[in-house]
Amino acid sequence: MQGNSSFRLPTAQGYYGDFGGAYIPEMLYPNVEELQLRYLEILDEPGFQRAFRDLLRDYVGRPTPLYFAKRLSQRFQTNIYLKREDLCHTGAHKINNTIGQILLAQRLGKQRIIAETGAGQHGVATATVCALMGLSCIVYMGEKDIERQAPNVARMRMLGAKVIPATSGSKTLKDATNEAIRDWINNPTDTHYIIGSVVGPHPYPDMVARLQSVISEETRWQLKEKTGSELPTHVVACVGGGSNAAGAFYHFLDEPGVELVAVEAAGLGINSGMTAATTALGRPGILHGSKSLLMQTDDGQVVEPHSISAGLDYPGIGPLHANLFKSGRGKFLSATDEEAIRSAFEVAKLEGIIPALETAHAFAAIDQLSLTESDQVVICLSGRGDKDLATYMKQMDMTGS
Repeated sequence: MQGNSSFRLPTAQGYYGDFGGAYIPEMLYPNVEELQLRYLEILDEPGFQRAFRDLLRDYVGRPTPLYFAKRLSQRFQTNIYLKREDLCHTGAHKINNTIGQILLAQRLGKQRIIAETGAGQHGVATATVCALMGLSCIVYMGEKDIERQAPNVARMRMLGAKVIPATSGSKTLKDATNEAIRDWINNPTDTHYIIGSVVGPHPYPDMVARLQSVISEETRWQLKEKTGSELPTHVVACVGGGSNAAGAFYHFLDEPGVELVAVEAAGLGINSGMTAATTALGRPGILHGSKSLLMQTDDGQVVEPHSISAGLDYPGIGPLHANLFKSGRGKFLSATDEEAIRSAFEVAKLEGIIPALETAHAFAAIDQLSLTESDQVVICLSGRGDKDLATYMKQMDMTGS
């Protein structure tokens, strides 16, 4: 199926090129159809936009700074700017989406909110907006991720959310998403599912991308203030499902002079059998309600992903990104666990910023780019590293650093 002439917008059926759509059980048709019919109308309402923008400013703390990373720039002999999503309330970009979706849920009359989470940042952001609006919140999280992201689990519970472990499969993000979808099927009338990434059935990929597009919207005017040009030469972001990348890329998607660089988690190596590098290994398939690229066996069974980063530990990629990959509009790279850890320590020591493990993958790919002294590189610093301190401390204990 042919997509829209713009890389940014899907067709009316929710396709970006060959990827997207809504492949859902019959029980979910009323919910998904309601979203499809109403999401653009609601998002475009002046009252919605006013409430959304006010909360982004006064509650989230936007605009987030576009920071010139002087020492990192010297290290790579180029000009590197960091879009500081780590400075958002709750510590990551995820809050941009949950603010928008909670306002949408209210307009749809939904009183019960469910979500899935991997690294826990989306879970925290969902629990936060539910507390803000006084709505019931249930978060599904893989049992493995509950163990490795204990601080975020504690934050969710303190905010009043019920955290339910997913104990099937790899006990990570894929399995948490499965459980959330099952819940939604069983509670279709009063429940809104706040999906945390640009995945799922249409209209979620488009809706989440629109809500996260504030990242690139700000980047354009901030870069013009600093350099005289709205357009960087490169925008770099880590990709699991891909919401921070979708937000960072959004207002540059139809600017062919801007190279869009998406960095996946190679885990222990692309060919190690322990990886989450979907575009390197994936084939077209259907997962969690949409057609996209996913890692699967010859008979269509999903291959369990691996990444040291809970937020990138996903066997697929959003349909917007699958189209960017297939069309060649996006450049897709990968970084291993070891490379991401090394980059996290480098950024901490050069810039005084401890990045999330997810973001560390984006930093790890800078070496793979052919950069010049005149290039203007924007890296989406999608989250802060507080939640990953246990992993970082373990690494320090092992290396003695």
